[in-house]
Amino acid sequence: MHDIAEQLAAWHSARRAFAVASVVQVSGSAPRDPGAALAVDADGEAIGSITGGCVESAVYELCQEALHSGRPVMQRFGYSDEDAFAVGLTCGGIVDVFVQPVRPGDDLGLDAGIGALAAGTPVALARVIAGPEALLGACLAVDGAGHQGTLAAAGTGPDAAAGPLEQAVVAQARVMLDAGRTGLLTLGLDGRPSNPQEHGSAVFFIESYAAAPRMLIFGAIDFAAAVARIGRFLGYRVTVCDARPVFATARRFPAADEVVVDWPHRYLEREAAGGALDGRTVVCVLTHDAKFDVPLLERALRMPLAYVGSMGSRRTHRDRLARLREAGLTEQHLAGLCSPIGLDLGARTPEETAVAIAAEIVAHRRGGACLPLSAGEGPIHHDVASSEDRSATPAERRNGR
Repeated sequence: MHDIAEQLAAWHSARRAFAVASVVQVSGSAPRDPGAALAVDADGEAIGSITGGCVESAVYELCQEALHSGRPVMQRFGYSDEDAFAVGLTCGGIVDVFVQPVRPGDDLGLDAGIGALAAGTPVALARVIAGPEALLGACLAVDGAGHQGTLAAAGTGPDAAAGPLEQAVVAQARVMLDAGRTGLLTLGLDGRPSNPQEHGSAVFFIESYAAAPRMLIFGAIDFAAAVARIGRFLGYRVTVCDARPVFATARRFPAADEVVVDWPHRYLEREAAGGALDGRTVVCVLTHDAKFDVPLLERALRMPLAYVGSMGSRRTHRDRLARLREAGLTEQHLAGLCSPIGLDLGARTPEETAVAIAAEIVAHRRGGACLPLSAGEGPIHHDVASSEDRSATPAERRNGR
């Protein structure tokens, strides 16, 4: 919904009715992740996309029906073996789509969430997509300080705002926001964990919209410029850091969001202490100089980061491991190091090397096997397990959560 939040905010300010269709769960091979959204206003104008075209027309009609009825609806779309031309995902996947009407005067909390998204404020939207009819469509907009919206507005009674269900949802949504997670949460009406089949439970779709994940590149070399460009292309907020001011300049790294002159390990420690790193952060160490690499990697490998890679020859790698062991790192710590950095693509140029590094980062993030797609018969998308798995950080998935 983040991509269309500005238009939704404009529609809401103009008191135009609209319906939002959101992908809330995916299984198998599907083109978009949970959180992808399409919206249709009362005049029939459509913005956004949820499947890249596979079922857009059917979802468009669902939005118009929801606008007419004023009631939210859940619909599952999947591939039809009987009729490949039926409405469905011919790529073989299944998506669950929740359609929610938003009309002037509605007090569902979604307006507060849309406003926060349009302003770029980190927020988690917790919407009820299944459960008691009185709760359907209720939305809480949760940030680091509090929340807006209430389940009481959905008809759960005057005391619901302070009730255990709302308290539990807000607490869990805040945890997911801190980690940048999106996923499903099922709770009993008493606020305790439940499952969707239990009577008296509610299923929430929690969408987290936090700041862009960070890519920290250490070493102001020509390879770093190429990695910065591809990192920004992948949606990371890119920082280049080097202790040498003559090399670490904004002019040399125009694709970086910031260029920092500091000792790498000192900068990493300061960012970690300030809460600026999380389980989505990737670290690329390109200096291949022990006096910079070892102190930096000693600290980075102890942190719950998404990816830590280091450039260098195999001989440099073996020497680096020996130094890190001497510094007190265990084999478990060292197992988190991708070195030499990148996949074996036969890369030569800085740009080719950047592609190899980016490919390895994506594989770690999504669980890819790093093999040609033609080499196997399994699912193309690897991160399509249960909603619980999808909500975990990459570091947690690698550690077997």
